[in-house]
Amino acid sequence: MSSRSTASQTATLYLLQDEGSAKRMDNMSVTTCNFLQSFVTFRLDFERKPPKTVSHKPPYNLNSARIPLECVCRVFDKQSGNTQTFVLGASCKTERVGVDRDIWTEPNSDFAPIFCEDRFLNIKTYARAGIEVNRYPPGSGRQSDRQSGCIEDVFDNVRIDIAECRGEELVSAEEIVTAVLQNVPLVAQTQLETDRYSVRLEYPVKTINANELDMVWQTDTGPVLFPDLSRKLDDILEGLELAYAAFNCAEWVEFLVRVPTTIAEDVSVYHYSRAVRMDSKNCILAVV
Repeated sequence: MSSRSTASQTATLYLLQDEGSAKRMDNMSVTTCNFLQSFVTFRLDFERKPPKTVSHKPPYNLNSARIPLECVCRVFDKQSGNTQTFVLGASCKTERVGVDRDIWTEPNSDFAPIFCEDRFLNIKTYARAGIEVNRYPPGSGRQSDRQSGCIEDVFDNVRIDIAECRGEELVSAEEIVTAVLQNVPLVAQTQLETDRYSVRLEYPVKTINANELDMVWQTDTGPVLFPDLSRKLDDILEGLELAYAAFNCAEWVEFLVRVPTTIAEDVSVYHYSRAVRMDSKNCILAVV
């Protein structure tokens, strides 16, 4: 009898605090994600579930992949009162795990995973848009560059660890510029509103500009999740796109969205090329 754990039907979400942090948080009104300690980990066990997301014969039947989080997107449906939480994992490359050579698959792609409670979306970026590859085992069909499905059909387990920590909101331009120049870790929160949805994006500020003479600052960071808010809540996952986000005030944000982009006749690539400006509520938090 196998000693492996029972398969998970949904992603398990953990909010993590160390004991000291939990005590300090008692009197704090602002919490934020500590992206340095936040991960999604998915486990594939091909003895339990046949491969459905790979394009080559796996060297081993078992693998767990731990991937740091790039963005947490919470979508609240005002009509139903339901909330969906989506997490974006950092991009990596398609690979063969544990081999002694020829690690990188051909054709190779960037690979960015997205998860919610019960579904997943794998976004792959090949040399050209629209490339499909054969799935393994042979005869399993083709795999597109946007593959979605149910967690229970593919994964033995998915664990989402969102580490929480204290965050101090930086209100003035002087506070933000000073924090940038002192190498303080920063997190951005961007709130979007429509008649139906309230959305909060939370993401690390990896690149930010600062000018201490004129007290000007501006984020330029990503990737983040860009939701299509014309969709029903249950369909938002399939419509998620990757984007970069930039703002220099609290009232608006400009996204640069990854879309198929024509570069020559009959040749398209995925590129961050569609600019979208939206009203928003933005804040910069210093990670304490």
